[in-house]
Amino acid sequence: MPNDPQLLPRRTAVVARRTTLRAAALAAGTAILLAGCSDDPGEPGAGGGTQSGGTKGPDGKKQPEPSTDPAVVAALSTAAGQVAQAAQRLSAASKAYPALAAQLAIAAKYHAQHLAKLNEASGADPAAVDKLPPLPTGAAAALADLASREQKLSVAHATSAAKLSGPHARLLAMVAASETQLAASLTVKKKQAAR
Repeated sequence: MPNDPQLLPRRTAVVARRTTLRAAALAAGTAILLAGCSDDPGEPGAGGGTQSGGTKGPDGKKQPEPSTDPAVVAALSTAAGQVAQAAQRLSAASKAYPALAAQLAIAAKYHAQHLAKLNEASGADPAAVDKLPPLPTGAAAALADLASREQKLSVAHATSAAKLSGPHARLLAMVAASETQLAASLTVKKKQAAR
């Protein structure tokens, strides 16, 4: 019989284990980050609170008022301190390795914007930055160090975002996403520099 299932060749899809694990981690991370987000201004966020007032920002959109919740202020202030330290490290690397200055200027610009938003949303005084550890020797090593730090910050900020809800969670998630992109762009440039 020509259509006998036992005679037809078996075609199985082979998916690499790494691909499956990456997809599962990405899906889980996205679900966690979006769980507390609510885009409907009339509904309370996932935390059960109510939407705060706010003022219109330069883009015409309503900006959240600074938080009075100690957990939110602590999370945003910690993130602001980490972003300020990353910005200073980028500046130090640009001065130490002028060949990297143009490449690092974009990252410094994003960190400055994130720092302003985090300080505005927390309502706290701008974070003080501790003394920076020395930069690695060599431009490639410094770039690898910066990429590694950006990736670690993105994980820390995504974790903090998952613990919050509403506009503050979205702000931290946006910062984390930007840091992931910056880490990837610094890594790509590092590989190109090695050639």
